[in-house]
Amino acid sequence: MASLMERATSAPQTPGESPAACAPPRVKVVGVSKTFPTPDGGVARVIENVDLTLAEGEFLSIVGPSGCGKSTMLRLISGLTPVSEGRIVVAGREVTEPPPGVGFMFQRDTLLPWATVSENISIALELNGTPPAARPARIAELLKLLGLERYADYRPSAISGGMRQRAALGRLLAYGPELYLMDEPFGALDAMTKMILGRELLRIWSQDAKSVVFVTHDIEEAVGLSDRVIVMEGPPGRIKSEYRIDLPRPRDFRAVRLLPEFRDLCERIWGDIGRHSEAE
Repeated sequence: MASLMERATSAPQTPGESPAACAPPRVKVVGVSKTFPTPDGGVARVIENVDLTLAEGEFLSIVGPSGCGKSTMLRLISGLTPVSEGRIVVAGREVTEPPPGVGFMFQRDTLLPWATVSENISIALELNGTPPAARPARIAELLKLLGLERYADYRPSAISGGMRQRAALGRLLAYGPELYLMDEPFGALDAMTKMILGRELLRIWSQDAKSVVFVTHDIEEAVGLSDRVIVMEGPPGRIKSEYRIDLPRPRDFRAVRLLPEFRDLCERIWGDIGRHSEAE
């Protein structure tokens, strides 16, 4: 049997390959390209011929230099932006509009500023059809889960950025999607808060086992959270390589960073991105 070190540092996978390729995927992206018109009447190609799959219950991170199309890929999967070429299938249905069962979390929270933390979570419960009588208990459960109990009646302007992102995560969990699309949700936070929220996200994901696509510039964050990491290059955005993160689960988001396998994976992914930057 190969050692953990040998498995964790194996060669990058073929782009698009999922570790659970034999099971029906939650997301399937086939030959997708995206273009946008330019002010001079031309066309800018921002995504080019991307293929990938996301297995049920898989945590997938996308990394790469700025401008390589990471966030655009999330918007294409979510149906917020239409594809120019190719097709995207979520839960067996081709995406032509935002599909059901998909939740989006952005780098900066989109909490309603006039609503309290509890009210923001309650709105998500209303949207997913939770009966009114059941909402208070679920709100209380989420507030406790995310350490927000003392901030339940605060409006977003009265709490820190980290607490606002906790509230945004609480709203996402309240909505209860089968697929989480997360666009640098912790990118604007300080290192300590990022560590805390990353640990909380990993703990929650390990309980619910929902499918996640997570965009980040932070290589250590990607390796610490994920089952696979995709490296993108561009523009136009393309998949350069993929890495299987075969580190032990359940995974301690802080302790895993001390493993030599973790450091090796981070260095190899950084090397991939660095070679792209030097080529530019």
